[in-house]
Amino acid sequence: MDVPLQYPTARRDDSVVDNYHGVDIPDPYRWLENPDAEEVKEFVQKQVNLTESLLKTCDTREKLREKITKLYDHPRYGTPFRRGDKYFYFHNTGLQPQTVLYVQDSLDGKAEVLLDPNALSEDGTVSLKEYNISQDAKYFAYCLSFSGSDWATIRVMRVDDKTVEPDTLLWAKFTTISWTHDNKGFFYSRFPAPKEVENFDARMETSTNLNHEVYYHSIGTDQSEDILCWKDPDHPKSLYSATVTQDGKYVLLYILESASDNKFYYCDMSTLPNGLEGHRGQKDLLPFVKLVDKFDATYTAIANDDTVFTFLSNKDAPKNKLIRVDVREPSAWTDVVQEAEKDVLESAVAVNGNQIVVCYLSDVKHVLQLRDLQTGSLLHHLPIDIGTVYSISARRKDSMVFIKFVSFLTPAIIYQCNLGTEIPDMKVFREIVIPQFDRKDFHVNQVFFHSKDGTRIPMFIVSRKNILLDGSHLCLLYGYGGFNVNITSSFDIDRIVLARHLGGIFCIANIRGGGEYGEEWHKAGILAKKQNGFDDFISAAEYLVSAGYTQPRKLCIEGGSNGGLLVGACINQRPDLFGCALAEVGCFDMLRFHKFTIGRMWACDYGCSDKEEEFHWLVKYSPLHNVSRPWEKSPDKPSQYPPIMLLTADHDDRVVPSHSLKFLATLQYVLCTSLEKSPQTNPIIARIECKAGHGEGMSTKKKIDGAADRYSFMAKMVGASWIN
Repeated sequence: MDVPLQYPTARRDDSVVDNYHGVDIPDPYRWLENPDAEEVKEFVQKQVNLTESLLKTCDTREKLREKITKLYDHPRYGTPFRRGDKYFYFHNTGLQPQTVLYVQDSLDGKAEVLLDPNALSEDGTVSLKEYNISQDAKYFAYCLSFSGSDWATIRVMRVDDKTVEPDTLLWAKFTTISWTHDNKGFFYSRFPAPKEVENFDARMETSTNLNHEVYYHSIGTDQSEDILCWKDPDHPKSLYSATVTQDGKYVLLYILESASDNKFYYCDMSTLPNGLEGHRGQKDLLPFVKLVDKFDATYTAIANDDTVFTFLSNKDAPKNKLIRVDVREPSAWTDVVQEAEKDVLESAVAVNGNQIVVCYLSDVKHVLQLRDLQTGSLLHHLPIDIGTVYSISARRKDSMVFIKFVSFLTPAIIYQCNLGTEIPDMKVFREIVIPQFDRKDFHVNQVFFHSKDGTRIPMFIVSRKNILLDGSHLCLLYGYGGFNVNITSSFDIDRIVLARHLGGIFCIANIRGGGEYGEEWHKAGILAKKQNGFDDFISAAEYLVSAGYTQPRKLCIEGGSNGGLLVGACINQRPDLFGCALAEVGCFDMLRFHKFTIGRMWACDYGCSDKEEEFHWLVKYSPLHNVSRPWEKSPDKPSQYPPIMLLTADHDDRVVPSHSLKFLATLQYVLCTSLEKSPQTNPIIARIECKAGHGEGMSTKKKIDGAADRYSFMAKMVGASWIN
């Protein structure tokens, strides 16, 4: 940009200063933390207007919207699952705002719509979150989210005639839905209703969520009659998830205080003198037995044979293993499938009586095996291409398993695997085909590069075939690097359009902090070592430049949530290395993130500014607190920040919008509005989505519009031309 933008003036309140362990930290934009304040709404609207004025000048915007819309317009299917004698699956005809749930009596029977979320709002902003169907397939319980919020309302429908029951359960958040096998009701989790419900809409998007509780709801009763099954006032920050075992005997309680390790309790419902209904009206909670009562690892129950439970766990196994215990002898744990030397045991599903389908991650590519549940011995390898196992759908009693596979160049294949034969019979059940897409036009490569400290880091590179490595290409580098999350291959229409029509290269760097190589890889990029992930990402960018894929002025970085933090930290540390930056729903204020909604759960990866040592980790890289003028550091080499687009949403109640608003105001002030003549001519803008949340439940149109906006901005900033 040759002519700098005229940014709105944001009031600075220099009186707001926090003292962290003897260090004064100003917070002049604290007022932007109140989403309901008129001053904040005015600031947001001015920024929206500014951004729209710039986006109107992006000549690829409408072309991108048109091409992405055209490619989106194809049928998409979810993995079938069985309940009772019926099959259920999700389907989108192409451009429907939300995916629709269908039911059929057999796999080749006539399919009927069970729930169409598109009929619940005119603009497609009501979405389906958690759901479950009773064992007899009589009832369907489901969570509805409004405008992308994590808050949900639970409703109940009769499957046979699609009648919506009067049951309406409020204040659900971070919940599962799990039916008892008598099909009379289900367990769910919720927060207490606020004392002042009136005018709560704004506060519920920022206020801290405390005192999670587990309830049991009986069909046909009012929520006020629900049975309180578990609460723990002594630990108000804990979150709870209750699930019923496949034999129907136990309800399992998973307890979290962070996004990491969990406790595990269980309740044998067959020992309740008068059953669950007999517990109604009693003050006592369900008599849960504490099998694992400390946060020392992750424990996920895979199967149980009466009192003998099999778990997927990273207890003394950074790459995970399967372990077993008889709850009558809770100290005697044994290994069923030992930790692999190199590959990460990512998931396990009990099937076909006494078998398990296990999914390993090997150099960020999935491998499927069939093993014996009792001995753990390998029975068969299940053949799949190089890519990602998106889902495995089966119950323990099922001999038919459905597996959904995707890759960078495979929109989706759903396999039907029959385990009732001597050798598993695996065939294509459905394949998602996009008429305008030919995978033979593209190439995927996995490379390994070395980070600042010499660590070997993997990266996927997707491009058109036979490109010249002459440094001329637009390059989009994406990263995440947190919370043990694996960023594996996936099909992305937006980025296929970039490769085809903008000559772009798309890359994923699997940096430390993720779980691509197990818990040790995760721990190497968190807490005091969080900088490792930033170094990995910067090294990925340097590799792409040195290998001839791109050059700094054509290199764009992108990330969302924890990946937004990644982008924010990297533009502060190496503004010279990037030609554009897209930071979506990012966590930018690392000193106050724990004070809003569920932010406290992230301290396992970040630490918390309340603790002195951890404050010093955080303040070193917190994007909000490290904005500086690069031209003052190197006066002989005048430079500036790259063009920046921050993306947030007004109903994001996970990473609250104030992160992006405060970072935006700080960037604009330090680099632009506080100087009479600033070298910063590259734009710093924000795209603020209305009636949307943390990316989940977003309508198809909103997804397409968002992609067209951010990538047309990127194309203009790096000088990419349209290719027909």
